[in-house]
Amino acid sequence: MKQEKEIRHQDSICTNESQLHHKWYHNLKYMMVGILFGIIFVKAEIISWFRIQEMFRLQSFHMYGVIGSAVLTGMISVLIIKKFNIKTIYGEKISIAPKKFNKGQIYGGLIFGFGWAITGACPGPLFAQIGTGAFAVAITLLSAIFGTWVYGYFREKLPH
Repeated sequence: MKQEKEIRHQDSICTNESQLHHKWYHNLKYMMVGILFGIIFVKAEIISWFRIQEMFRLQSFHMYGVIGSAVLTGMISVLIIKKFNIKTIYGEKISIAPKKFNKGQIYGGLIFGFGWAITGACPGPLFAQIGTGAFAVAITLLSAIFGTWVYGYFREKLPH
């Protein structure tokens, strides 16, 4: 049991933490990319609750195309990183830890999907939705934060 607990704890440890230390303003580039990403989300209607409802009602291909292209881009990117041993812009090695499947992922995925369908929002675009003036989404954001806390609190007691 102790060894199993240690393995579960290891899954949550990020092995890709940079050992370099930069001044705070070096992170501004990430903020700029985030703002650009948010603008693209808004313009592509990815944050639209209406588009999300269309997807769950199987009325439109729009969101499936966006999600599918993101998955394809991610798969190709990981393949290239592994095949050519790509390093970060600072020369650090990128390591992709193997993931282990467990039945809790099915339950979590179902809960996530139901929440996504009910609220018309997933965690990614919540901030962009709030940025466009949809302040009611703040309730969804607080609920997501609370759900994350609840998961963290009960994680060790959940089936695996």
